[in-house]
Order: sequence, then C-alpha cells, then structure tokens
Amino acid sequence: MDRREFVALTAAGLASHILKPFSSENISPAFAKSKFKAIAFDAFPIFDPRPVFRLAEELFPGQGAALSDEWRTRQFEYTWIRAAAHQYKDFWHVTQDGLIYSANKLHIELPDDRRDALMNAYLKLPVWPDVLPALSALKKAGLRLLFLSNLTQRMLNANIKNTNLDGVFEHVLSTDEVKTYKPDPRGYQLGMDVLRLQPEEILFVAFAGWDAAGAKLFGYPTFWVNRLKLPPEELGVTPDAAGDGLNQLVQFLGL
Repeated sequence: MDRREFVALTAAGLASHILKPFSSENISPAFAKSKFKAIAFDAFPIFDPRPVFRLAEELFPGQGAALSDEWRTRQFEYTWIRAAAHQYKDFWHVTQDGLIYSANKLHIELPDDRRDALMNAYLKLPVWPDVLPALSALKKAGLRLLFLSNLTQRMLNANIKNTNLDGVFEHVLSTDEVKTYKPDPRGYQLGMDVLRLQPEEILFVAFAGWDAAGAKLFGYPTFWVNRLKLPPEELGVTPDAAGDGLNQLVQFLGL
C-alpha cells in the first residue's frame, strides 16, 4: 500500500507540524480516563482491507498491485470531488466507479464477474489481529463505541456480521445519512448528534492521515491508527496521539 492511497484534499497555505509517535509516558491515564465518554471509529482501524488487494493480484497476476494502487486513489478522490461538487453517489458506487476507471486507465479487461468479486470482497473484510482484545478493554471501561465511516450502511453491517461484532457498537453511522463524505463537517457532526455529547467527549479514531486531520479540524480529540506508518499530512493540525495499532489506543486511554 503506497502513499497515494490517501491523498490530501489540499495543503496549500497551511503550516507544517511534526507528529510525535505516541508514548504512554506522555499521557496521564487520569486525563485520558476522565476525558472521553465515547470512541468513534472509522471503519478501517477495525476492518482490514488487504484481502481485497490480494484478490486483485490473484485475478490479475502481475497487474493487481498497480490496479489496487490506482483504485484506492480514485476511490477516495472521487468521494472528495463529489462532496465538493455536491454530486453525491454513495461509497459503494464511488468504489465501483473508481475500479472501472482504474482498469480502463491500465488497459486491464474487467469482466463483470471479476468486477463483482472485487466489489463483494468489501462486504467480507476481516478484523485486524489487535481489534478484539482492544474492543473488549474499551467495553469493560464503559466507553460507548460507534462507527463513523464513509462506507455505506450495507457495507458496515455486512462486515460487522461477518466478524461477529454484532452488538459491540452502540451506533453504526454512515455519512450516507447526510449525503456527503468526511472530511465534510456534516459527516463528523453525525457522532455528536447521535450521542448527544460535546466534541471533546468523543475520541475519534482514524485510519487515514487526512481523516485524522479532518476530525481534528472539526473539533474532535483524535487518535491516528497509523498502520501504514505514513508521515502526517501537511494540513496544519496534528492528532492528539498516534500509534500503529489499537493496543496503543488502549494504552493512550490508560486502560
């Protein structure tokens, strides 16, 4: 997975900040425990998308990696373009459009059955290995858990069922409800509206650097699960903490 995966909306005119890796020595457990009442997760700190890209290589040997790179870039660029242009399509259709474009650009023949196989792989994603212990610790601490994702409700619900996470999340929120995409503030606002909490009471957990920046700009305290070990985005804000897995989120919260 390369750096093009999560392209920033814009960096022009914004000051650079350096994000220090998370260290439990830098955070007071009492601060973390008392501050947050709920944790809002993007989908991908929980669900592992890598099987989709492995399938691409299986279906298109020698071309799958290039197809995946182009597809991921288009997938997110299309959400931002549609949000900015007020020409909404849901994430399932945007994902499919990005796949078709990418195959056309790379001159890869994409039969309907292979297109459908790649798309349906997004309905049966596994969880990352550190997810179940972390969610158990968060639940035991009495924190309210929710999804706040650009994925459609169908995509979220299918993956929750597939990974036996039914009942773990109090709310499963898709930005499809407001016909836009993060980092549009209307997307982040969904969490506050449903939980009836102030932004400082909700910790947002992001997978992408741009999502961590967007949530922070909105006003959420933010933890960046930087599984890809990428540099921070040049968007003038930094997450409150970052780590390469959910075990470090648990440490951050002092649990």
